[in-house]
Amino acid sequence: MPETSQPGVARGRVAVALNARVALLLAFAFAVMADPVSSVAYAIEAALRALDGDLGLLLPAMTLVVAVIALVIVNYQQLIARYPQGGGASAATGEAFGEGWAFVPIAALIVDFVLTIAISVSAGASAMIAYIPALAPERSVLALALVVLVGAATWFGHSGRMVFGAMTIAFIAVSMAVLAFGLGAHPQPIGTITTTAGHRSVLAVVLAFPVAMALATGVEAPSSAIAQLGQLDDRGRRYFGKVTLWLTLAIVGAITLGLTLEAHHLRVGVPPEGTTQIAELARIAAPAPLFAAFQLVTALLLLSAASSSFQAGPGLLKALARHTDAAGRSTGILPPMLARTNTRHTPYWGVAWFTGIAAAVTVAAGGYDQRLVLFYAVAVFLSFLAGLVAMAVFSHREGRFRSLMLNIVGVVVVGFTLLVNLARGEPVFSLLVALLLAAGLHLMWVKAGRPRGVGDVEALAEGGT
Repeated sequence: MPETSQPGVARGRVAVALNARVALLLAFAFAVMADPVSSVAYAIEAALRALDGDLGLLLPAMTLVVAVIALVIVNYQQLIARYPQGGGASAATGEAFGEGWAFVPIAALIVDFVLTIAISVSAGASAMIAYIPALAPERSVLALALVVLVGAATWFGHSGRMVFGAMTIAFIAVSMAVLAFGLGAHPQPIGTITTTAGHRSVLAVVLAFPVAMALATGVEAPSSAIAQLGQLDDRGRRYFGKVTLWLTLAIVGAITLGLTLEAHHLRVGVPPEGTTQIAELARIAAPAPLFAAFQLVTALLLLSAASSSFQAGPGLLKALARHTDAAGRSTGILPPMLARTNTRHTPYWGVAWFTGIAAAVTVAAGGYDQRLVLFYAVAVFLSFLAGLVAMAVFSHREGRFRSLMLNIVGVVVVGFTLLVNLARGEPVFSLLVALLLAAGLHLMWVKAGRPRGVGDVEALAEGGT
């Protein structure tokens, strides 16, 4: 080969490598953000219900929700910087307070995974019913069937991650089209629409926005999911994690605020029985084929979110199961059967466990996603709180004043959000289940001789170890 052609060959190789890296980043980011993006399907309606149908207050409430998500993301950047090999809140909590405390965010995540499955399949059933009202009488059966279907699909392993990314992109594209059509659509008031007068409006927004914080579920995922990126060094994983965090905020924020503004413009209030707010918005804004496509991609994205928890949850149980490490030491605390996998590396007993529990929760809620939203927000915010308190401890120990102030603000806002939701009564059940589960796991850990590495289980689960 002539010497003069070598620089061109080198540039070509660099371009190919760069393109491959960009493709990997986009595939990772869109797969990981399936959960928070799918939450748009029910979070906006949840806030409107908490506002008793006041469309005028919906935008301030959802703006606060997006602002809180941004605050969480700014803080979680520190987690990614500190733990580039994954680990998230459990790694931070274990390092800050001792390994036994790592079970608090671990238990919160397990509860979160169960609720993600239940609420996602219920919202998927709602999307189907909104398009085919004849399915309404069979809501519970339909939602239960979706739990079993998605759980069974998990048998085929982790190849579904590309599907998650594709579904996320499809939902984003179709949502943008619905928003564009809505700009020229005429208002068609539907559902319950009210007005809150005077100073009570501020209080109404403050009390309502925490209900919609289910939208934040999944924004923490990059902090642990970067463990999947074994082909990258620590610097690369940090970069991928941080870009994914901000890309998630941009996309979730844009779709959420766009749909909120369009709901106000088209006068779409709390929907009648048998449909959803965003379904009615799409029905009014878009032509029939686009409405059908919107309902389809919404349902598929929700099922993808459920599938991601069907993979992450059993993976977490597998990482906690008793096994023998490379040095011949016995480690882990859960029964060894939870570590057994099929030829696709799927921990099938964990899948069976999550299927049974999620099915029970789904049936208890009657297949209605709005009955689960409050329980959902509590579970994930307990994990957020643990991670942020741990980061505040690190910032204080290391004398990083600016980081400490940011951590403290995050702790206060997340703590307030958690308390407001708990004050509604029933969501306390999520907190109690998570704390009892954490206590049970801690007891098993003590009986097992306090094996090391508890804080690393999130990274182990995501890394497939």
